[in-house]
Amino acid sequence: MKKLILATHNRHKCDELLELMKNSREVVSLDDINITEDIPETGNTFMENARQKAEYVRQRMGDEVEILADDSGLEVFALGGEPGVLSARYAGEAHNDNANTAKLLENLKNSDDRSARFVTVLAYMHNGQTEFFEGEVRGTIINECRGNGGFGYDPVFVPEGYEQTFAEVSAEVKNSMSHRGNAFRAWKKSLEE
Repeated sequence: MKKLILATHNRHKCDELLELMKNSREVVSLDDINITEDIPETGNTFMENARQKAEYVRQRMGDEVEILADDSGLEVFALGGEPGVLSARYAGEAHNDNANTAKLLENLKNSDDRSARFVTVLAYMHNGQTEFFEGEVRGTIINECRGNGGFGYDPVFVPEGYEQTFAEVSAEVKNSMSHRGNAFRAWKKSLEE
């Protein structure tokens, strides 16, 4: 079974990928290969950040490995695309989901337009090449958090065609339509072709 390095410390992302991969590859995270530092994310786009993460791992592990890196975020149209590439650190401190969500809701409190989209860009680095795959899901930001599942902005995001937030639906339902799921499926399809 081929080994794939997922360039993240985020356990939620690893779990989502493992569910989507259905044991077709051995997936290891940065923690599994003893890369403990945070990878810099200094790009202005999801694509730049995904490439930067993949390259960071390649420099430490060599050209023989397969690497999958992603950058994901929430774009709210009334806020000009914010939080965008700053989604994980929107409120300042990195990966504070509650603070990020609180800031988002505060910034939207006077807005009638609550439309948004989650975006994922994957960078797949292998054999000296990098390929990119994008996925998105559109929906609406609600006024208060609902649900106990998911992570990040999931408790305030209701995907189109649903009444539940991403935090209220099962992981299986979320993966079937999520931005990350759509990007992973595009990547997986390319492997099969």
